[in-house]
Amino acid sequence: MSDPIGGQSGRLALIAGNGSLPGQIADALVLAGRDVKIVAIKGEAEAATRERASAELGWGEIGRLYNFLEKTGCRDVLLIGGVSRRPDFTSILGDFGTMQRLPTIFRTLTGGDDSLLTKVIRLFESEGFRVVGIKDVAPQLLASSGVLGRTRPSSDDQHDLELALKATEKLGELDIGQAAVAIGGRVVALEGAEGTDAMLERCCELKRSGRVRTKGRSGVLVKTAKRNQDFRVDLPTVGPKTIELAVAAGLSGVAVEAQGALIADKDETLKKADAMDIFVIGIERTEEPGETET
Repeated sequence: MSDPIGGQSGRLALIAGNGSLPGQIADALVLAGRDVKIVAIKGEAEAATRERASAELGWGEIGRLYNFLEKTGCRDVLLIGGVSRRPDFTSILGDFGTMQRLPTIFRTLTGGDDSLLTKVIRLFESEGFRVVGIKDVAPQLLASSGVLGRTRPSSDDQHDLELALKATEKLGELDIGQAAVAIGGRVVALEGAEGTDAMLERCCELKRSGRVRTKGRSGVLVKTAKRNQDFRVDLPTVGPKTIELAVAAGLSGVAVEAQGALIADKDETLKKADAMDIFVIGIERTEEPGETET
């Protein structure tokens, strides 16, 4: 499943959550000649995504989703975009296909120690579908290695970067979050359930309150995949808003995992970073996220 999009064939279903990424990825796939059907998640997908969608389905409408995939001949499935609302499973009551599969669904979602997203993948695979990731179908959207804009990190920035990277590795081991911020040689923020944007907003408040004091711009946001990350879902993502919040927090730069993170609206993101004199860099991991030390 590591072939580039040009080597893929067959119709693909793009199941779209919130944000602009679903539309960007759909554009990249269509440009590469891939036949794509968009399924918008009701209550999550943006208006622009819904307008392009062939179907809009709510949580719990698994039977209808499987029927749509079968009817349209989609054997490959790509899950992309955020999910911010608590699922409303009242729609199950009107979906006979879901009701039939409830025993399988409960066994899959409640068994084992895997993450919820991994269990969702298993549900699709149990029906004979293949869940693919960005690395499989649109690798050009992933962050490349090295400095990605005009601004370069200083030696102090590099020290903060390495410190924040160590923090993200610990977060990944505990399956807590994907991002950390280090300023002036100490870790000042770790990402939890609130997400990266809210963490950066906390950093802004730390600066405003004087809890973190620096002369000029200082500090680095690092965002990497978790240990044992399934690269088909929940990839670390940064975009224009990340740059804006990093600047508001007084940070010097943003580092993401090369070939393991997405840059949403890549051209706009890097253009904004250059205009605000903040660096964006793709960093290589010495240990693959799926490996463990022996």
